[in-house]
Amino acid sequence: MTSVKEFRIDEEATADKLGSGAFVFTDDYSVFDWGKMPNQIPDKGASLCTMGAYNFELLQDAGVPTHYQGVVEDGSVIPLEAATRPPFEMAIDLTQVPDLPHEGRTYDYDAYHAAAGKNYLIPLEIVFRNEVPIGSSLRRRTDPEDHGLEFDTWPEGAVDLETPIVEFSTKYEEGDRYLSREEADVIAGKADIEVLEAVAREVNHAITEQAEKAGLVHQDGKIECLYYRGEIRVADVVGTFDENRFSYEGVQLSKEVIRQHHKRTQPDWVDAVTDAKERARAEDVADWKSLCEREPQPLDEDVIDIARAIYCAGTNAYVGREIFEAPSLSAAIGAVQRL
Repeated sequence: MTSVKEFRIDEEATADKLGSGAFVFTDDYSVFDWGKMPNQIPDKGASLCTMGAYNFELLQDAGVPTHYQGVVEDGSVIPLEAATRPPFEMAIDLTQVPDLPHEGRTYDYDAYHAAAGKNYLIPLEIVFRNEVPIGSSLRRRTDPEDHGLEFDTWPEGAVDLETPIVEFSTKYEEGDRYLSREEADVIAGKADIEVLEAVAREVNHAITEQAEKAGLVHQDGKIECLYYRGEIRVADVVGTFDENRFSYEGVQLSKEVIRQHHKRTQPDWVDAVTDAKERARAEDVADWKSLCEREPQPLDEDVIDIARAIYCAGTNAYVGREIFEAPSLSAAIGAVQRL
């Protein structure tokens, strides 16, 4: 199980054959890599499933290989447009995910790939950025000049990028870290790093175009991919309000709203998470959560209502259909501004 969706295996993948299974989306949410938080956000799971399915079908129409089969309704796998209610289950092809042995924070990728063969989930996240918004990790890790930008320091507002930036980070390490291109190439195994970047740029282009049709600005996002018999296919889920950052009328419309709310209302917990991660790095400990001295507190009901409105109204706008009963996108954004 991941922190926000469950994983069902119907047929196991083998060294030379894809398996089949499904993601079952829940209403759980996660921020700051914590995993399952105290509350649920109603209809969040169906929102992610709907947007993810819509984007996979966009990619398939554009000729981009993916692991998507369709959404599941009453036990049948169907295209999204045939669904009679908001879906929360997505049928997918499965690949192998070997164990990643480690001692402390040293991970054995040679062992991973020895077990993976030619059918495996690439243990990387490929991140693309069209803007550098408030909250982006790029602001604390790099300076504007590193990207050819003419600023001495990062401005307070979002920074548009003429050419999207593509980065690579780890996927299965306890504390994900950004990688040099050389490190990413090693971790990718047989998968070609140049092809991974090209696929990420294709996905970014498709999502950005669709967002523009809905009046949204697509700021950044990420993909994961599988490698099967020499082909790279987009895996996991793409282009949702959890994987990507969007804005509408200059206001964030993504999970970043919830992150920033926790920073404002639970700063001691956010600081404790940061301290635990830093201590884990210093002590070469993989499980940073065991070092965290505080627990997150539940959200107020009005915040949960606003979060639901973000996911549901945003999904309706993005796919161009009234999938959910929800306020208009402008009304949802107005509520966010009042938080």
